[in-house]
Amino acid sequence: MSRRRLLGYAGAGVALAGAGATAGVLATKESPEVENVAAAKVPFRGDVQAGITTPAQDHMHFVALDVKTTSRDELIDLLKQWTVAAERMTAGQEAAENGAVGGNAEAPPKDTGEALDLPASALTITIGFGPSLFDDRFGLKDKRPERLIDLPRFPQDDLDPARSNGDICLQACANDPQVAVHAIRNLVRIGFGRVAVRWSQLGFGRTSSTTRSQATPRNLFGFKDGTRNIKAEDTELLKEHVWVSKEDGPDWLVGGTYLVTRRIRMHIEIWDRTSLAEQEQIIGRTKGEGAPLGQQKEFDEPDLHVRGAGGVPLIGEVSHIRLASPESLNGARILRRGYNFTDGSDGLGHLDAGLFFVAFNRDTRKQFVPMQQALSTKDEMMEYVEHTGSGHFAVPPGVKEGGFWGDTLFR
Repeated sequence: MSRRRLLGYAGAGVALAGAGATAGVLATKESPEVENVAAAKVPFRGDVQAGITTPAQDHMHFVALDVKTTSRDELIDLLKQWTVAAERMTAGQEAAENGAVGGNAEAPPKDTGEALDLPASALTITIGFGPSLFDDRFGLKDKRPERLIDLPRFPQDDLDPARSNGDICLQACANDPQVAVHAIRNLVRIGFGRVAVRWSQLGFGRTSSTTRSQATPRNLFGFKDGTRNIKAEDTELLKEHVWVSKEDGPDWLVGGTYLVTRRIRMHIEIWDRTSLAEQEQIIGRTKGEGAPLGQQKEFDEPDLHVRGAGGVPLIGEVSHIRLASPESLNGARILRRGYNFTDGSDGLGHLDAGLFFVAFNRDTRKQFVPMQQALSTKDEMMEYVEHTGSGHFAVPPGVKEGGFWGDTLFR
């Protein structure tokens, strides 16, 4: 019998009040690694899209959309309108000039107004295209990348179709949650009648670092998360594991990447009744320092061969960091950019909380898929987590001057 069933859900409600209060504290903290985080502006245009290697902000609003129009021209026009609005908002401006209060008083405002007086807060907005966009509606069928696969169903998946997939995704990250929500709200408003929300996710408290200047954050299990993540400074690793090259193809995606999302519910009430020693064995790291078992410091390289009493590996054969390590996956690595979430309770006295996993990689078939296959079949942590949502998107390269989001796809 699994630990989840053995411990059941008895007494789970005890954790609710404390966990909710913790979420509130985390959601309002400012990142100490970014100087003047409120005023920070991230350039919208460039060779690659912002929001991938950009220093991970504190908050995220992610949305997946279904395209309702069947007109290629309408879709292109929407992408152009989105580009204008996104560039303005990342610069700390309204979605449209005089959008909130300066326009025709007899017409709906062109900006919803909740970000008035708020600075840019390092806002980035990133777009991606799902496999379902590449059908016969827009003449894109022959442009679907071979690597943009429909993700397989992994063992122990409990995916909700209403929380999975989508034609287009938009990821807004900022150091102020209201700025991120404002960005998505206005892009969805602009798309009214042409796109509809399929699902969305709010996230707080980043669960990875994307630059060496950022401290490693903690997930809702209390462990440091993403210690070995690829960093923006690791240009060769990014080239090897993240960015699509000319040799990879297709041409329209060169300089882009592939985005994988997984909504991972954590059964935190059960985890909270597990001993510290067992928690550390499951993860393969100490909870305080974050050091690999058998080492002293967080950034010490894990030694998967060191053994303790009786010849037993200190980092267990089914520990999380062993199974997810490049050494166990033929060198495969990914760039993580996830967030904690709390979505109320499940109606049974348990907090609906966990990790909204976001990762970027160059070939999902050879990087994320084998990693998740190993974790879902062997990782002891699977007793404490449940994958409830999933998505896979091709992220086009950055927007050049005079161009628009995804323009390379429509040439």
